[in-house]
Amino acid sequence: MRSSLAVTTYQAGKLVFLRPQDGKLNTHFRAFDSPMGLAANHQILSIGTPGHISHFRNMPAVAQKCEPLGQVDACYMPRDSHTTGDILVHEMAYGDNNELWVVNTRFSCLCTLDTVNSFVPRWKPRFITGYSPNDRCHLNGIGMVDGKPKYVTALGETNTPMGWRANKKDGGILIDVPSNEIITRNLSMPHSPRWHNGQLWVLESGKGTLSLVDLQTGKHEAIATVPGFTRGLDFYGPLAFIGLSQVRETAVFSGIPITDQNIERNSGVWVINIQTGQVVAFVKFEDALQEIFAVQILQGIISPDLVNDELEMIHSSYELPDEAMKYVEIPQA
Repeated sequence: MRSSLAVTTYQAGKLVFLRPQDGKLNTHFRAFDSPMGLAANHQILSIGTPGHISHFRNMPAVAQKCEPLGQVDACYMPRDSHTTGDILVHEMAYGDNNELWVVNTRFSCLCTLDTVNSFVPRWKPRFITGYSPNDRCHLNGIGMVDGKPKYVTALGETNTPMGWRANKKDGGILIDVPSNEIITRNLSMPHSPRWHNGQLWVLESGKGTLSLVDLQTGKHEAIATVPGFTRGLDFYGPLAFIGLSQVRETAVFSGIPITDQNIERNSGVWVINIQTGQVVAFVKFEDALQEIFAVQILQGIISPDLVNDELEMIHSSYELPDEAMKYVEIPQA
């Protein structure tokens, strides 16, 4: 598995790279203001924070300058930041032509970005009557198929401000985006719908489970139960990488199975073999890092880095079009 993991934790304010190094696991932290949504590939990485979505580009030449020298194989450098306003950005994903799709939780819609507007609404659930900044259904997760949004999760089928909170224990839904039809109901705080190996998967965060959804019947079956609030999901072959959070006994998280039951709750990333439902590995974070939001595999990248506050490196690194490179003259030392 020539890959690494990128993880966001809004509670600790970190982007975390989990990287193999000398037979061990290296955890590499970069500070952000309450990061949540994350989308990344070999070329670009976007991260959602309160009021902004920041974009970074991988510059392989800069990676050669990063510590430890000779080991970093991708370095994401800041390119631009888009001001969205407070939209409670949740999951994000790249679609066709690297178009970024954003779950706009506050306005109960999926949106994209342009250079003129705060955001461009592109889709909303059928039961949402209009765009209003009051989080009517807590739309939160997005699953892409063939470069387009295909599935979303919400915590309630509600059209009133914070209406989803009244039945958060089992009022969650999973929606097919193109048809705007609800595939399944009665989910416990669902997050992170994913299409993998011809099957639809979803996390029931309120139960701490990874579930498989039958598209014909809408029935959902728990394949694995893990010790935490499940949120953030990616796959590599038969392995599911699941983010776990401890969750606090606040009004938002009260009245759901995982907090009503006196069971252990952890923060970290658990790895499940989806063929057996067994835990094959886990990374457990300690007290300072209590919540996970996004989990994404960076396939083909073993040792990524990201520069967001090292001004000297930012100011001395340049990316030009290929046609301009033949005219570049390197200053003599």
